[in-house]
Amino acid sequence: MLMLRCPNCGVTADETELAPGGEAHIARAATGSDDAAFEAYMFGRENPKGVHFERWRHAMGCGKWFHAARCTVTMQVFGTYPAQTLSPPDDLLEKIDAARPGWRWRDLGAGHRHTHDHHDEER
Repeated sequence: MLMLRCPNCGVTADETELAPGGEAHIARAATGSDDAAFEAYMFGRENPKGVHFERWRHAMGCGKWFHAARCTVTMQVFGTYPAQTLSPPDDLLEKIDAARPGWRWRDLGAGHRHTHDHHDEER
């Protein structure tokens, strides 16, 4: 069973107490975007085999949203962080790097679906 720690209230809860919210770090389509951009925002989602960033709500607890990083193959949870965070915290990225050398962070926050090595980002 999947167990996640809510970073808002500190409770570790199993998945029956949580509500999944899909992929994390998706930027809304900008006002005035064309149909293709809006369609990509509404329906385009990553479904990776491996490290994935997801939204969860502590439905049977504090009711607040948070993000979780986990492996979709092994169900290993790397960590959780508040939903207001625009990108995963550096310490979480380093933890994933240590467990999964060579993995790549998919930057979805800019509305673009490109892949780059998170080490190249400005910190």
